[in-house]
Amino acid sequence: MLRQISQAALRPFLQQAAAPLSAASRAFSTAATNGDTDGTIERGPDGHILPHGGSGLVNLMAGSAAAEAARQRCHYQLELTERQACDVELLTVGGFTPLDGFMNEDAYHSVVERMRLPSGLLFGLPVVMDTSNDAIKPGAKVLLTYKGQDVAVMDVESHWQPNKVVEASKCYGSTSLEHPAVSMIATERGRFYLGGKVTGFELPKRVFPCHTPEQVRSELPPNTDVVAFQCRNPIHRAHYELFIRALEAPNVARDGVVLVHPTCGPTQDDDIPGIVRYHTYEVLQKEVQNPRVRWAYLPYSMHMAGPREAIQHMIIRKNYGCTHFIIGRDMAGCKSSLTGEDFYGHYDAQDFAKAHARELGMKTVPSLNVVYTEEKGYVTADIAEAEGLHTKKLSGTKFRQMLRSGEQIPEWFSFSSVIDVLREHQQHQQQ
Repeated sequence: MLRQISQAALRPFLQQAAAPLSAASRAFSTAATNGDTDGTIERGPDGHILPHGGSGLVNLMAGSAAAEAARQRCHYQLELTERQACDVELLTVGGFTPLDGFMNEDAYHSVVERMRLPSGLLFGLPVVMDTSNDAIKPGAKVLLTYKGQDVAVMDVESHWQPNKVVEASKCYGSTSLEHPAVSMIATERGRFYLGGKVTGFELPKRVFPCHTPEQVRSELPPNTDVVAFQCRNPIHRAHYELFIRALEAPNVARDGVVLVHPTCGPTQDDDIPGIVRYHTYEVLQKEVQNPRVRWAYLPYSMHMAGPREAIQHMIIRKNYGCTHFIIGRDMAGCKSSLTGEDFYGHYDAQDFAKAHARELGMKTVPSLNVVYTEEKGYVTADIAEAEGLHTKKLSGTKFRQMLRSGEQIPEWFSFSSVIDVLREHQQHQQQ
């Protein structure tokens, strides 16, 4: 359930909502980088890339005795939203390494203004705990619960009322409530932010298993490249062709692998639910059985923040053991539901990621534009154009119409196993 927010609090957003959407693109440098933008991969003794910051993975999980002692000292209790539960999980398992808790006020302002922690280390978006309880002050210990679980304790170090208009403008390049993340921080988040260290008890129980960075790394081959593929939707054949062809990129080792690492937390309201997406990934994994493709799930809630979110995703995937990151066209982008205009340029996230790859110590793999042709199946768009091949297209709108009506989906567009899951979900919704 969304938290209620007063019209006075919304007024700054509403007043600026009419600003041109193209201003979002101008908030970021989209100049193409020259030369080799790849970073140098630094590996630890185990042969895997070092986590963000160059040290070990953060692990905030406490033993049973320490957990019980922490519980006894709590002054307040907060029930986590699904988004907050994702943040707590990523903090405790090291997905947000080097963070050891929610950002304090200084770190928050540094990341909002400079996209860097106070130490100077790059970080894409602020990670904060929000609340509407003004009584929770620095020095308090807060028990964090989620659907009947005692998940963690937070030692509150900072308590402040953020300027959400500034946060929206700096982080998302827009203050329009038409942007899903702007709407989220304005209408879902509480009035105050809390920062401080987190001690984890147990991970939120989910219907889909989310392996920790340590677990994922243990299943990845050492001393070779791991290419991360981020998605938040079911994988169709064009997506599969895209990340399989990424293994052929000149900056990827011949024995490299792809880690398909979808986000299964909250996304946009009109996206397919996480549990349904999870089932599509599970059946596809069994259908393709490709030894060069590994699978894991990420408990992350999307912000649809375009360029800044591309950086956030790269940092998280580096912590999970990935050396390369596929940057899709209009990655983590979103559109106005009023005008249909994009908040970011098609290549803003791609250019932004390239510009920071060297500092992050990672390599980027641009997303190829693959199309299906009658003559040669899937090829890149430039080849199709050069050879005059006949391409086939199926729009998202048409695809959804065919799903609803029960029409047969072409094999070239999607996998039969994925379609079966989506149809079952569609039928369940109609009952």
